[in-house]
Formats: sequence, structure tokens, C-alpha cells
Amino acid sequence: QVQFVESGGGSVQPGGTLRLSCETSQFALRAYAIAWFRQAPGREPEGVSCIRSYDGTTYYADSVKDRFSVSRDLDKNTVYLQMSNLRPGATGTYVCTARTKSPDRLFRHCRLWGTQFDGFGIRGQGTQVTVSS
Repeated sequence: QVQFVESGGGSVQPGGTLRLSCETSQFALRAYAIAWFRQAPGREPEGVSCIRSYDGTTYYADSVKDRFSVSRDLDKNTVYLQMSNLRPGATGTYVCTARTKSPDRLFRHCRLWGTQFDGFGIRGQGTQVTVSS
């Protein structure tokens, strides 16, 4: 069941910029850590960024540090991924995800976020990003 709606993808040249959005009308994003994953054909999903629920602390994959920025607007219940200086390797489908609620409250944290795509069961359908000259 799709619970997030992503938007903002597109085709850009290397060095270009995109801003992705992730929103939902089904629950308050402030209660969940939100992680962005990138899916490319023939490759495992790759964690791109995560924003922690209770304080907004952000985390990034080494490959996107200093070029990508994750943020949220709690009034709009939306999380954003600002992507700058895009490279061809950034091509893929970007999926917004969260962990389902659990007694250990792991869904509020970005712990092990980059390698546990299967553990993030709340997802959208993704938005396609293509970086090509």
C-alpha cells in the first residue's frame, strides 16, 4: 500500500539541480525518521539520506555529502531532498520511506538506515531522476 507520494524528479544534465518532495496525508511525518533510497536497475537499493524524527538530525551517504540536503516542513507534512551538482551515478528511482511503528521506537531513528531498505516498509512509488548529457 503506497503511503507516500514523491514528486520533483526529471531529466537533467550533469551539474544540474533537482528538489524532490515526499508527502503523505495518512500520518504526521514528524513522528517518523524518513529515509530516501535510490533504486537503479540491476543494483541494490542505496540509502541516500535520512532525517531523524524528534530533532531533525540529518544523515547522508558519503557519495552525496555536501551536494544533497534533506529537510522537512512540518506544517506541510512534507520532506524534501535538495540535490545539487548531480552526477550520472545519481540516476535512478528515488523512494521515500519510513519504518513501521514498533515497541522499540526504532521508527523514530535513522539507525542503520543506509543498508536496511527492507526494514523500511512504508514507501511511495518513487520519482525518476535521470542525469545525462
